[in-house]
Amino acid sequence: MSRQEPDGRSFTITIKLANKVGIITDNLRLPVREALEKAKEIGADGVQMYAVGGELEPSQMSPAKRRELSGVLAGLGLEVSALCGDLGGHGFQDPAANRAKIEKSKRIIDLAKDLGADIVTTHIGIVPDDESGRMYAVMQEACEELGAYAKSVDGYFAIETGPETAVRLKRFLDSLSGDGVSVNYDPANLVMVTGDDPVRGVHLLKEYIVHTHVKDGVRLAPLDPREVYGMFGYNQGSSHNDIAELVESGAFFREVPLGEGSVGFDAYFRALAEIGYDGYLTVEREVRRDPVHDLSEAVRFINQYRFPP
Repeated sequence: MSRQEPDGRSFTITIKLANKVGIITDNLRLPVREALEKAKEIGADGVQMYAVGGELEPSQMSPAKRRELSGVLAGLGLEVSALCGDLGGHGFQDPAANRAKIEKSKRIIDLAKDLGADIVTTHIGIVPDDESGRMYAVMQEACEELGAYAKSVDGYFAIETGPETAVRLKRFLDSLSGDGVSVNYDPANLVMVTGDDPVRGVHLLKEYIVHTHVKDGVRLAPLDPREVYGMFGYNQGSSHNDIAELVESGAFFREVPLGEGSVGFDAYFRALAEIGYDGYLTVEREVRRDPVHDLSEAVRFINQYRFPP
């Protein structure tokens, strides 16, 4: 079936999905309760929320506040698809910082479970090429502990795709015990930063994918992923602001509305269906002009691929 956008663009829909649709509430740039109400109004089934600070800082979320938020979600008929636990600072590459980050990540996992979610998503830092190096081992050690903790509460600690190719990420995941560390699949990050094929990546990482972001983008020029995500020790003590400013300006890649970039959603959604993925399709829009409009349009776009037609 072919559909045509108001601007004349056409695309083909050859798959229908039963997956639920979520949105990242922080993209709305509203207080939590207002964002939840807006998410329901937009037509989301669930939400992903940041829990690294602000209103959902785990240390500030008392048992009573957790019950209250759960009640608000239930009253709106919303689920929590996942919490975002990205603590920044090169992920888990710095051994001096890892103990505190691991403990906070565990508390975010606990909060997710209290809110009815099994998944915490994060960036762990770029997986290095050198599998025998110290940084690789440091990241493995942190992820082993977090994976074991997540599984102990029937949850997942999910790495977001983008900083490295799907092949390299799979090798890292295969080196860990079990599947407590899994994948939050973001096809646009792969397209924009590594130039990876998002459909091939789905099939490579199929046994690990527990959550997805729905986002589109274009790669305008090759770049070093370290200029986007940083890396412990990379240009430490010196400045590479010129490149960083180019990244911010969109000289290397650009996030665009769904269907206008290089992801190719007909093939991408088909790949998810082929591997049996039945989790959330959670919209992430990082533009800042009109977030309500952008997220509403993204949900509308996904709904064209869902049952009922």
